[in-house]
Amino acid sequence: MQMTDDRTIAAPPTKVWDALFDPEVLKACVPGCQELTGNSEDGYEAVVVQKVGPVKATFKGQVTMQDVVAGESCTLVGEGKGGAAGFAKGAAQIRLVPDDAGGTVLHYEVDAKVGGKLAQLGSRIVDGFAKRMAGEFFTRFKDQVEDPAEIASVPAEDSVTEHEPAEVEARAEKKSWFKRVFN
Repeated sequence: MQMTDDRTIAAPPTKVWDALFDPEVLKACVPGCQELTGNSEDGYEAVVVQKVGPVKATFKGQVTMQDVVAGESCTLVGEGKGGAAGFAKGAAQIRLVPDDAGGTVLHYEVDAKVGGKLAQLGSRIVDGFAKRMAGEFFTRFKDQVEDPAEIASVPAEDSVTEHEPAEVEARAEKKSWFKRVFN
């Protein structure tokens, strides 16, 4: 499964870059993260509890930073094992681009794979879950990095990207679909 998106963050690229390598920020951003230890040089170990469709599992895994170009781009490579639930592994290529308003456009490309019981759920459920997880991570990341004072100084039309209303509508539609199917 592959996905690509970008987020505009009202913070300078140096601040966004530093946050990408801060274990406390990463722990706060990963949905269901129970533990996160390690550092960017040696890699991180994490424990994440998630429910994918009817399967709930505790994933233990590792994340490493590769292809690091300081201040510009890196690749997060991770693998997690959830016992009988299966495994998940993938990579996220992240690129930071300064914008004209003094903020940063964070562009990401994710390629992920699952196996075991998770793979048996079907691609619609797994792909939807992966998109939701990526969306939650980057929304939380944006919230962690942005300074409310900086956001207030940005004119309203500059702080909203063209695709955000569509994202909100798509999320609401997905939630409605999940409630109809799983309740």
